[in-house]
Amino acid sequence: MRALLQRVTRASVTVGGVCTGSIDKGFLVLLGVKTGDTQADLKALADKIAGLRIFEDSQGKMNLSLGDVGGSILLVSQFTLFADTKRGRRPGFSLAMEPVGAKEMVALFASVLRSHGIAIEEGVFGADMKVELCNDGPVTIMLDTEEWKRLP
Repeated sequence: MRALLQRVTRASVTVGGVCTGSIDKGFLVLLGVKTGDTQADLKALADKIAGLRIFEDSQGKMNLSLGDVGGSILLVSQFTLFADTKRGRRPGFSLAMEPVGAKEMVALFASVLRSHGIAIEEGVFGADMKVELCNDGPVTIMLDTEEWKRLP
């Protein structure tokens, strides 16, 4: 699984002119699910995001978590995080999990984050979404469970 996490002062997602999710301070999480990803990957990624300390403390150091600052998450499914651009100029998406399974994984991911006491707003899986955000910092972090498996 991959999550592109952006620390934001505000973010929203709109589908067909209707806002489906909006947050103030927190994280915009663009989530990609790959064929072969497991519930263990999902839980590890959700736990990492819930505890990630990237908000500034009183000394200006990134030392506070989402819970420490009372932040929320705007979760948006993003199969294009698994775009294969090795050949040609048109990306392929064969690494991304098929839609039915990916939709279940995204829903479970949101549930695990909620179990941490985090308020979650969401986009609409598979829809043409318009995402707006104000990146705070800017702070943008890529998290990839496959990379974690390769670490010693």
